[in-house]
Amino acid sequence: RLPQGMSDPVYAEAFVTVHQYDIVLDVLIVNQSSETMANLTLELATVGDLKLCERPTAHTLAPGESRTVRANIKVASTETGIVFGSIVFDATGPANQERTCIVLHDIHIDIMDYISPASCSDLAFRGMWAEFEWENKVAVNTDITDVQGFLDHVVKSTNMRCLTPASALGGQSGFLAANLYARSNFGEAALVNVSIEKRPSDGKIQGYIRIRSKTQGIALSLGDKITLKQKAATK
Repeated sequence: RLPQGMSDPVYAEAFVTVHQYDIVLDVLIVNQSSETMANLTLELATVGDLKLCERPTAHTLAPGESRTVRANIKVASTETGIVFGSIVFDATGPANQERTCIVLHDIHIDIMDYISPASCSDLAFRGMWAEFEWENKVAVNTDITDVQGFLDHVVKSTNMRCLTPASALGGQSGFLAANLYARSNFGEAALVNVSIEKRPSDGKIQGYIRIRSKTQGIALSLGDKITLKQKAATK
């Protein structure tokens, strides 16, 4: 990840390490100017269920000097999050002695890093489906023309497990309905129902993918992931 480029007085490169319940950002900061940068601080802010553990300390960088700054971010739930950042410093040269702020590119945290395929009984799936209040309904929009191929693509893209037996998915009817299931590192359940059919008129697949969860964040994040991945799919 390259939050900031080579043309700025500060070059910054972030290395993101995802653990089970936290994210570690190691940010390499290089002073590319001819002036010493005093009180240089990496300022971070988060959106989503992300919490910055502590504010990184200030540093002084001589011209051409580099420093790696580490920041720890706690993850509280399976929700796509965004980390915003900026580098603030005091220029010490005669031409510029003001406080300078350089805004960095955003870092997006992927929900797929926290979801794993899981299994449950058909009865348990139906019970959770009736209980969970958040639903996100995504219309199918894909160039894939095989219903089984599209299901396989959705399973792979969402890192979920198909609970519907293969024997129930066979045949050449052109219609398919399947239930998918996954759990997050935080014990959250994600339910997906895929209901699609192949139109005889043009061979295109139509239908809906319904996502249900106990929290709004996982339903919306999974929906965004499916929308993005199915548009990128090829035949």
